[in-house]
Amino acid sequence: MTFDLAIVGAGFGGSLMAMVARRLGLSVVLLEQGRHPRVVIGESTTPLSNLLLEKVCATYDLPRVAPLAKWGSWQRTYPELACGLKRGFTFYHGHESLFVAASPRDEIADTHWYRADVDHFLVREAQSLGVDYREGVRIETVQVTEDGVKLRGARLEIDARLLIDATGPRGFLHRALQLEEAGFPWLPVTEGLYSHFTGVDHSSGETFPYPADDAAVHHVFDGGWVWVLRFNNGITSAGVAATREVANELRFDEGEPAWRRLLERLPALASQFERAEACQAFRHMPRMSFRSHTMAGERWAMLPSAAGFVDPLLSTGFALTLLGIERLAKILERPRELPGYAEQTDHDLLAASRLIGLLYAKMGHFADFTAATMLYFAAVSFAETAHRLGKPQLAPGFLLREHPLFGPAMERGTDVGQIPTLIEPFNVGGFADPARNNRYAVRAEDLLAAAHKLEADKDEIGALLTRSGFFAP
Repeated sequence: MTFDLAIVGAGFGGSLMAMVARRLGLSVVLLEQGRHPRVVIGESTTPLSNLLLEKVCATYDLPRVAPLAKWGSWQRTYPELACGLKRGFTFYHGHESLFVAASPRDEIADTHWYRADVDHFLVREAQSLGVDYREGVRIETVQVTEDGVKLRGARLEIDARLLIDATGPRGFLHRALQLEEAGFPWLPVTEGLYSHFTGVDHSSGETFPYPADDAAVHHVFDGGWVWVLRFNNGITSAGVAATREVANELRFDEGEPAWRRLLERLPALASQFERAEACQAFRHMPRMSFRSHTMAGERWAMLPSAAGFVDPLLSTGFALTLLGIERLAKILERPRELPGYAEQTDHDLLAASRLIGLLYAKMGHFADFTAATMLYFAAVSFAETAHRLGKPQLAPGFLLREHPLFGPAMERGTDVGQIPTLIEPFNVGGFADPARNNRYAVRAEDLLAAAHKLEADKDEIGALLTRSGFFAP
């Protein structure tokens, strides 16, 4: 069979890309080696990724997907789809902590995606729009020609004008085309170990600026960090990412025994997981970070999630994938522009890796780690606000990487003592203020005071806050 577009990999990115292509009038086949529903690693949205999802849904007429962009609309529309409430980022380092809110209230909060439910939902939505979905598929050969791509396997003969790989890091095309791996020069080699659990204790008493566990919770230690994401179906996603040295010391390849050894090192976490039980096998990722040397060809491209993976530390995965979908949607009919797409994707991944590499370097000293996180929170909050004001030119590039001040400073590297000065022109959230004692609420007064940084007046900011649902009705 012949299609305009073939997409391999029916996760979040592949299904959404298929829906966008259908709205553009293309014939689409979506191929999946596994079968839905399937359990994969838990992931979280951010205000920026939710903004991008809203934009994609509005641009390409996807009203049934749009409610996933906020906790409140999700719960009203699809209460049967499991997810978690994410009010912000919580970081612990022994007795030290950092809370950074991402929303002022639950209604417009971010979410953790229980991917077994959400990915299955998105596949069904793609099918309802006319996407030809096939699962349990094994592709044995790939042939790229001047006119398109030929996919062949058992009972499978598909020709497509364009192929998109949405299978994740070291995925389908990276293996099939025997592409080289480039790596990240600023990031240590890391490994991961994770599972899903029941019986996790989420009774933390701290509630300002939000209940501590209504967040992406990070337990940071020298050489690595642990994530804890609570879903509303009684399941908690938890895992650890660490340098190879730490992974070897704890013997990540042994699975659950390694997790137990890790808990012995982190008493607060051990108490939280004292009665927890893993409800699926532990999964070991022997090399977590990945960057393909080649990300697109004349008739094929990788979504950012297949082109590279940095680290889940700052929840950048969804935003990068959505940026890739936006870019590809604009050039589906112009394959000659794919090299430009690959260049943009690579630059985004490198920008994320610089910042996350800096955070890994500071994990043993929490004051410096906290200072380094301010680079991320200042950049993304400024970018989100600029885009919501209709002024995207003020925040060029992911993590402001194309901004003439911020971008070059990040490329050169910056001393933590210089961070408050560097972020000041972009600081719309009161970040790096010692008086806040590492507790950053989302406050209207901060945004109003920073209106001039966004070339706006207070009336514009007030209107933005009203239409974004900042104030409770």
